[in-house]
Amino acid sequence: MQILDLMLPSPAENLAADEALLDCCEAGHGNETLLFWEPRETFVVVGYANKIATEVNIAACAAKKIPVFRRCSGGGTVVQIPGGLNYSLILRISENGPTRSISSANKFIMEKNRAAVETLLPEFKISVRGHTDLCLGDLKFAGNSQRRRKNFLLFHGTLLLNCDLALVGEFLRMPSRQPDYRQSRSHGEFLTNLKLSADKVKAALKKSWNATEELKDFPKLEIRKLAAQKYSTDEWNLKF
Repeated sequence: MQILDLMLPSPAENLAADEALLDCCEAGHGNETLLFWEPRETFVVVGYANKIATEVNIAACAAKKIPVFRRCSGGGTVVQIPGGLNYSLILRISENGPTRSISSANKFIMEKNRAAVETLLPEFKISVRGHTDLCLGDLKFAGNSQRRRKNFLLFHGTLLLNCDLALVGEFLRMPSRQPDYRQSRSHGEFLTNLKLSADKVKAALKKSWNATEELKDFPKLEIRKLAAQKYSTDEWNLKF
């Protein structure tokens, strides 16, 4: 598997990179890839079908000039905060393999990620809760989502490492949909940081996915175009 560690100039470009890499692989011009990026600023990202007015504290975001973006995959709304780590997997869909369906891909990927993180915290039990949450005890430190095309899928998520978690409760409302294990807990009662360095988590995930080949020729032009024409526009970000 190839590895790409990106530090692009803007949130829109980082979000666009996921879709551009997926499109590139789907068109037959790329291979399975593990991508990392870390937020340099605070911003909100809603899932593709999320209604901003329902999920986001719009007034609080406006007061602090916190921008709201929309990603290409489903799932819930997140606050991107410095101290977090984002990863994306572009994987081939195999007819008879573990990526053959949404549920089997979720199970396969989450177990590999769970085991990778647990190597860094052997004294703790890391578990998969809901469908795609990683938890330390009953506290969530990572949420994930999936988007599928015909031949490849995108599976990506955010790991809370050393974030100011009070910002989540400030900028997000209680989610309109939540897993049973959350039990209506507030963001502050539900989330936790792993308190690990990004470098350690990256190394564990790279080892788990056998990502050893650096991806040097990634679709820079396509990323910039998607960022400008889609991820930076109100037409996309405020569509629901």
